[in-house]
Amino acid sequence: MNLIDWLRQYSTEKDESYIRGFLGKMLFSGEETFKMSNVLSGGEKVRCMLSRMMLTEANVLMLDEPTNHLDLETITTLNNSLMNFPGNVLFTSRDHTFTQTVANRVVEIGPKGFLDKLKSFDEYIDDKDIQSQRLAIY
Repeated sequence: MNLIDWLRQYSTEKDESYIRGFLGKMLFSGEETFKMSNVLSGGEKVRCMLSRMMLTEANVLMLDEPTNHLDLETITTLNNSLMNFPGNVLFTSRDHTFTQTVANRVVEIGPKGFLDKLKSFDEYIDDKDIQSQRLAIY
């Protein structure tokens, strides 16, 4: 299937321009929307799945390393979209800039417990009290 047909199967709205809008948000434009889904790179597959999630209008997103396999332009687009997302986003990431700009709450899980702090990632890392609490959960 091409990308339009692939995404259309998950939508109640079947209009091509509506479907193209979601693909366009993830930087698929023009002839790229006719690309066959079975020849996509890893980053393109992630972008398609993000388009599918946006199409469902979810209010909770769970993402595992969402910036892996993405180029800088797509990471920036994803970052801006998640900062404006009205629902909840639960994610893991090794990308410091992504985590700092998207997260406003940090949950760290260790073998002996967990920490749950309503702070930005940099505030969490720099807080001396939290550093001692982190030692207790490992």
